[in-house]
Amino acid sequence: MARRCSITGKRPLSGNNVSHANNKTKKWQKPNVTYKRLYVPELDRTVRVKLSTRALRSVSKLGLLPYLKKNGLSLKDVT
Repeated sequence: MARRCSITGKRPLSGNNVSHANNKTKKWQKPNVTYKRLYVPELDRTVRVKLSTRALRSVSKLGLLPYLKKNGLSLKDVT
C-alpha cells in the first residue's frame, strides 16, 4: 500500500541525514496519511478516503465536494 494522499497527491520524499562529520545516510520523509470516514451532506452518506492531515484541514473548512471541485477532482477519483 503506497503512502499517498488521494486528494493532494503527497507522497514520500527521499533525502539525506547529514551528521556533524558530514556522513550522509538515506532518509525517507513520509507524509502523515490516514484513512478517514467523512460525512458528505449533499449525498447524505459517509465516504472513506485516504488523505493527509493537511488535506483534512482544508476539507474541514470547505467541505469535501466543494474542495474536490476546486481542485478539479471528482468523488470517484478519490474513493
